[in-house]
Amino acid sequence: MKSSGERLSDRVAVGVLTQAFPRSLVDEVLEETGRVQQRNRLLPARLVVYFVLAMCLFSGQGYEEVARLLTAGLQGARCWRASWVVPSTAAIWKARSRLGVAPLRQLFVRVCRPVATAGTQGAFYRGWRLTAIDGTTFDLPDTKANVEAFGRPPRSGRGEQNVGYPQLRMVGLVECGTHAIFEAAVGALRAGEQTLARAVLVSLRPGMLLLADRGFYGVDLWRNAAATGADLLWRVRKDLVLPVVEQLSDGSYLTEIFDRSDIHHTRRGVPVRAVEYSIAGHEGAYRLITTILDPDEAPAAELAALYAQRWEFESTLDEIKTHLGGPHLVLRSQRPDGAEQELYGFLLVHHAIRHLMHQAAQQADQDPDRISFTRSLRVVRRQVTDQAAFSPRQTQSRGQSHPR
Repeated sequence: MKSSGERLSDRVAVGVLTQAFPRSLVDEVLEETGRVQQRNRLLPARLVVYFVLAMCLFSGQGYEEVARLLTAGLQGARCWRASWVVPSTAAIWKARSRLGVAPLRQLFVRVCRPVATAGTQGAFYRGWRLTAIDGTTFDLPDTKANVEAFGRPPRSGRGEQNVGYPQLRMVGLVECGTHAIFEAAVGALRAGEQTLARAVLVSLRPGMLLLADRGFYGVDLWRNAAATGADLLWRVRKDLVLPVVEQLSDGSYLTEIFDRSDIHHTRRGVPVRAVEYSIAGHEGAYRLITTILDPDEAPAAELAALYAQRWEFESTLDEIKTHLGGPHLVLRSQRPDGAEQELYGFLLVHHAIRHLMHQAAQQADQDPDRISFTRSLRVVRRQVTDQAAFSPRQTQSRGQSHPR
């Protein structure tokens, strides 16, 4: 113990992550989720939240090494009069189990949001904030609990038993210009992407333009997304019947989409505008539908070119899975609650890094895509140990919490 009575959790810091998730905000989230510890522990709840973030920042390092990195510099601080014993792996695992997923999920809700401003290069199209929806899976340790909660990929058809790691599924919304994930839904592998998509659409807002691939198309989901006030630009299957209602001057046409059950189109369809185009070197035509019915507001050629921005979601996943998590990422958590907790930790750390990159891009008057994620990640990792001796009290005024 320090002579003044200050606890370790009052001293520990994780560099820019403490700025993104200040102590006061973490304490609020712990209070909201009922995870404030009832007595002093070697690993109080606030410290465990920061540990989960550091665990994701230093993916691949063991529990005890992550704890050492978190508290590096404390032994050399003149005001620190006693040594701190690094908890065992078992103690850290139990502390993570006590914490659960709720605080990390709530922290994501409180902090993760679009970060682009009106002056952010590459983040807008004619006033629309560019966003994309997509899904992915994360491999998990092969434990009975993970298999029962999340399931395995389908068999290959060759009769193999227990093929592949168990996986959880995530569907998220990303701001294309900054790669900031601002909404996510997590579920079992058997949960379809469209099912999880319904949970994330609530974060769409008027003034956004949502890009989606053909796997998300469905009239009900389209209606739900459009009801948020956001505009939509989605690719659809080539076999989808789109009757030409009116041909437009830019080559696009007005049409209608119908519920799958309404085979004979006995009910009124949903009016949309269709854009068809081809890409050199690719067979067949691409077909997009949009809620933007006036071609003067968004010409067909511009929408066709704009659809490529959907791939920014793939780049975002590569940052998380390959660069932040490491090649062939397998989440380390043996139990379902820990796996979800860890995933939200990755999303939070990625958002903090991307927010920092956006600030750097603004200062340099650059497109955020011009700044290297890998280089930024190295800087953040170095700052963890460089700043570990500073109390979050010194940085909490720089962090901000914005309700959604």
